[in-house]
Amino acid sequence: MVSSSSPLKGSILVTGANGGLGTALTSHISTHYPDYHGIYTVRDVSSPFTAPSTSSHELIPLDLSSLSTIRTTANDINAWVSSGKIPPIRILILNAGFLEFEQQTWAPDGFDMSFAVNYLGHFLLILLLLQSMNRDEGRIVLLGSSTHDPYAPIVGRHFPEERWKTIIQGEDIKAMDGIAYGTWSSNKDDPSLHSGFRRYGAAKLCVAMLVGELQERLSKDPFLSNLTVVGIDPGTMSTGIVRHASWFVQTVLHGIVIANVARVLAFAGYRNAPVRTPESSARDVLDAGMNAKWKELGGGVYLDGMEIGKISEEAKDEGKRELVWRESVRLVGLREGETVLRDWR
Repeated sequence: MVSSSSPLKGSILVTGANGGLGTALTSHISTHYPDYHGIYTVRDVSSPFTAPSTSSHELIPLDLSSLSTIRTTANDINAWVSSGKIPPIRILILNAGFLEFEQQTWAPDGFDMSFAVNYLGHFLLILLLLQSMNRDEGRIVLLGSSTHDPYAPIVGRHFPEERWKTIIQGEDIKAMDGIAYGTWSSNKDDPSLHSGFRRYGAAKLCVAMLVGELQERLSKDPFLSNLTVVGIDPGTMSTGIVRHASWFVQTVLHGIVIANVARVLAFAGYRNAPVRTPESSARDVLDAGMNAKWKELGGGVYLDGMEIGKISEEAKDEGKRELVWRESVRLVGLREGETVLRDWR
């Protein structure tokens, strides 16, 4: 742990802190919010990542594909906040991501890896850490993606058939189990790169739904009503999220084309371009966490960079939103007393 000699205003937790956007976030926090303590989680603390040494922070291991590991880590953080070792969490940034293409892997608990890391692990982490949030101005920032909408420009080519365009079908347990356990759009049914992209999009649909559903439940909670939830699509960036893609996608498309176009657009002053640098997106994400206007609007907003963004029609479906919540509670095995949220069922 790197400590600070000056009083700290709060803590900022970032998952996936050693990724492209995660590294930019830790740098931005160190530079622009030095009076906050950083809690930076990474899957492997031995991986090559050095958090900024100029601000108070700690680097902790967190495997978001393992529910037991999430529970252990959350218990540790809650104990640190409760004891006064670190200040309450001002911003919880759910940044970690995982994307496969032709491949498909599963988490230790049997879930599709994309679903586990991008959505379910974050869902559990949020509920467990609510007790450690700043009760007056705590902010939960969920990283979204346009991939959640099969009708979005460019995204649609990965959802060519009608059967893929409605992601959550039905109202029973089977509606979520296919997505959760990876039988929906499996690489067995479709060995092309599109299958993994769709599974990523399905996880991000659950994230988009969580923004509004969690805000609604928090707003009705007398203990947590001041907490706000903001979703944000950081845009397309050149990061390690495509590490499971082909050499061409990794090296040429992302490493050269997208990276350089993003730099040119940023230099030209485009604030909300279709492709962005990790640095500009980190600025937007931190603004989503700090800007008071989102609380004034009642929270539950979904942003595209610095602007109000769009979510799919399916993500707006309140019935499906509640279904996803209920099934997520079942999938993580949430028990009485694990979360301070009153309406958690």
